[in-house]
Order: sequence, then structure tokens, then C-alpha cells
Amino acid sequence: MDIIGKKYLYFLLSLIVIIPGVISLLLFGLNLSIDFTGGTMITVSVPKQADQKAANSVAGILQKEGLRVSSTQTSSNLVLVRTQLMDQTQDKRFVSDLGNRIKGAKQEEFESIGPTIGAETTTNAILAVIIASLFIILYITWSFRKVPKPASSFRFGICAIIALVHDVLVVVGIFAILGHFFGVEVDSLFLTALLTVIGFSVHDTIVVFDRIRENLRRVSGLPFSKVVNESILQTLDRSLNTSLTVVLVLLALLLFGGDSIRWFVVALLVGVISGTYSSIFNASPLLVVWQELSDKFSKKK
Repeated sequence: MDIIGKKYLYFLLSLIVIIPGVISLLLFGLNLSIDFTGGTMITVSVPKQADQKAANSVAGILQKEGLRVSSTQTSSNLVLVRTQLMDQTQDKRFVSDLGNRIKGAKQEEFESIGPTIGAETTTNAILAVIIASLFIILYITWSFRKVPKPASSFRFGICAIIALVHDVLVVVGIFAILGHFFGVEVDSLFLTALLTVIGFSVHDTIVVFDRIRENLRRVSGLPFSKVVNESILQTLDRSLNTSLTVVLVLLALLLFGGDSIRWFVVALLVGVISGTYSSIFNASPLLVVWQELSDKFSKKK
């Protein structure tokens, strides 16, 4: 199986997935939840055990007022609803309609949440990604410092980060499309999923890179592209099996985990699949492309 020989085809497939998402992100942006835009948290008590039907009834009253409901949760006899920012007049109408719609139900808490929480979370997440990326480059450069020539440890670090960025763009782009066409909102759990995907992506990439380093030491005289291709094939089963077990767990969570974590699981699922693809078909082939360009440049000199 010649993966490196078809590297440009795999790059093209990545672009086909990434470009629509990036365009959607630029045109429409992400559909932000009240974690980022600010909003209102309402707690409603109901006479019986709260279930999804009760949550839907409470959400329906708010939607009737023209308010966008971000999420609903149930706990014991309580229904917790997040919605866009409400004023006192809207809240009074909601309390009135609530008593008429659900007998014995009453509002327990009404809390306004400012958008600064979301701004701080976003800033911290971006900083975390940037700092983590720098440390990843430094760590890989140091760990691979004894890699045999013509390979460069610095290139390993940069290619790992490019694969990481690929996975982030895939997840963010898909959620930009889902947000615009299907109303899927991005909340703080999405950031958690994104940071998890970054960690998984780097881990998967380093497994392949480490085998490339071992083979470069063990086999001398073979072209760099052949060593990389052989290394990918040697780790292919391990990468696919590891990712498959994670995917199966996420699919189970998606089917039985409930609405509150549905899109969190979807983000993880997309990220894990993308991370597996990028570590095999993007990161390592990029090393080969970089080496080929370096060889051409050296010959011209």
C-alpha cells in the first residue's frame, strides 16, 4: 500500500472537507450559546418527577415568547432552562403562562448571565491552544533531536502542529455549518471537546513519528519517502484499532447519553476521526513533501 505515493490525493480530500467549513465560518460564524453571548438561567419546579416532556413544555412557553432556548436539563422535580437574555416583562409573562400550562409548576430561580464569562473562556482556550502548540513543537524538537539525517526534528514538530490545526478546522468548520443550517449551538462543552481533540491528535501523530524515527535509525540507505511509508503501514493497525475503540464508546454515548451531551460527543467523534486521518494521511506525508522541497533547494544551490 503506497500511502506516500498518493499523498496529494489525501491532501485534496482534507481540503474538500475543510474549505466548506472555513467558508461557512467566515460567512456565518459559529452559533454561540449563552455561555458566550449572555442569557438567562431559569429553574422551574414541577409537581412530579421532571422528565423530557416537562422540559419541552417549559421550553415551548419561552419559544412562544420568541426566545431562543439554548438547553434544557432535568433533575429530580426541577427543570433548568437556558435561554437568551430576558427582561422582567418577559419573565412575568412566562410565570403567568407557566402556571396555566403546567399545574403546580412555579419558577424557583431567575438568573441573568453576562457574556463576559464566555469571553474569558474563549480567550483562555485560545491562549491554551497557542501555548500548548509552542510546547508541543519544543518537546518534539527536543525528543527527536537525534533523528538521523536528512530528517529534521523541527520539521516533525511543525508537521504535528499542522495536523493539529487540520483537526481543529474540521471540527470548527463542521459546527459552523451545523450552526447555520440546523441551529446547533457552540457552548463551553464544545471548547472542552476541542481541547480533547487536540490532545488526541498530537498523541496519534507522535505514535507514527516515533516509528519513523526508529526506522530511520534501523534502516539506512532507503529513500526517506519509503521509510515514512513503511512506518505508516507498521502503525496503521494500531492507530485504527485505538481510534475504533474510542469511536465505539462515543457512538454509545451519542445513542444513550441524552441531549445535554449530544453535540459534545459529536464534536469528539468528528475530532477523533479527523485526528486519526490527519496523523496517517497528512502529518507524515507532509514530512516527505518538506524533505523533497528541501532536497530540490539543496540541489539548486
